[in-house]
Amino acid sequence: MAPDPASAKAAQALARGAKWSALGSSERALWGLCQGSGKKPYRTVVDLSGPAFKCSCPSRKFPCKHALSLMLLSATGEVPQSAEAAWASSWLEERATRAERAERKPGEVADPLAAQQRLARRADRVSAGMAELESWLDDQVRRGLGGFEQRGYSELSRLAARMVDAQAPGVAGAVRRAAGVVGRDHGWPGELLEELSLIHLVVSAHARLNELPPSLADTVQSRIGWTVETARVLAEGEKVEDDWLVLGRVVEPDDRLTVRRLWLRGSSTGRLALILNFAAAGRQLDPLPARPGELVPAVLSYYPGALPMRALLTQTAPRLPAQRPGGLTAKQALASYVESLAADPWNERWPLVLADVRPARNGEYWALVDETGDALEVLPGVDLWKLLAVSAGDPVTVAGEWNRAGFKPMTCWDGDRPVILS
Repeated sequence: MAPDPASAKAAQALARGAKWSALGSSERALWGLCQGSGKKPYRTVVDLSGPAFKCSCPSRKFPCKHALSLMLLSATGEVPQSAEAAWASSWLEERATRAERAERKPGEVADPLAAQQRLARRADRVSAGMAELESWLDDQVRRGLGGFEQRGYSELSRLAARMVDAQAPGVAGAVRRAAGVVGRDHGWPGELLEELSLIHLVVSAHARLNELPPSLADTVQSRIGWTVETARVLAEGEKVEDDWLVLGRVVEPDDRLTVRRLWLRGSSTGRLALILNFAAAGRQLDPLPARPGELVPAVLSYYPGALPMRALLTQTAPRLPAQRPGGLTAKQALASYVESLAADPWNERWPLVLADVRPARNGEYWALVDETGDALEVLPGVDLWKLLAVSAGDPVTVAGEWNRAGFKPMTCWDGDRPVILS
């Protein structure tokens, strides 16, 4: 086991009882204190099940000469049986705990009772937070929105902080979005009512959680902020294998976290999927499995919910080129979004592929107009110059992300050549 001849020779020189104290052994380990050049002796432990080694000496060799010497002493019968030293036992228990975690099945916990108690405590906090939020919403119905422009932002910000304390981060985010609407433009009261209605719907659904179908209950829990472990999704999530067309990506950086949404559509199944990636500020996101407009052969494991969209991707083969995808008219696209809201009323974003649309001015903003004259508004502030250059007035296929505020183009096709827009 010696890493080199010099270590073996040094270990043989140390294998004398005079150098060692507090020697001991058990069925699972050897331990002892070896006097070096310093004031304090080195603590050395050998886990016989590995074998594995731990020593307080500064050597970078593995095993070090002290661990080798301890094993030589044991081989010649010079290490007596005794109760394990506390410092040796502590390291052995840490190793056993790490090994247990490594062998644990996905979703399995070390102490199920303690985990259940933690979940129960969090559920109580969430329920208390939802009750407080419901009371506040009821007060607004009675009082109306008069004067809300002066007091609304501070009240909603306080409520968002309270929802964080209640361990309901999803609801906290929804309340912060509502706070951002207050006084934003002349139509803010209508937008605020829409945001508060969706928050009220979450609160009402939480109160009836046990009555909801399991898939919708999963969706409500997700909107509140309960998370599902990645290991559980990979082990238990719905599996769909296909060649997945990468429709496009949206990257949203801020001061603390960068979020990337990658939208996919199955070539055979037609299933839609969302792959989320996160990176702390200043760090790089994981590489893309394929560029927008390419196919990635993969198995997707879907998160639970009434509208399964978010998924984890396990790539099965190298990426492939793809032809221009088929698309929808503006009416068909909006109908698909409405259908998604029937399954998940809180659905914020929906991937769309529009066929044969032209960019056109719509007052101060832009819209994508199809062959029938119907159109979808483009999000204000989106730079359309690249799309205008590709289209040059001709109809093009455009994939993008739709939300209540408008359409964000991600990818367009010049013939079968994909052009990344965002």
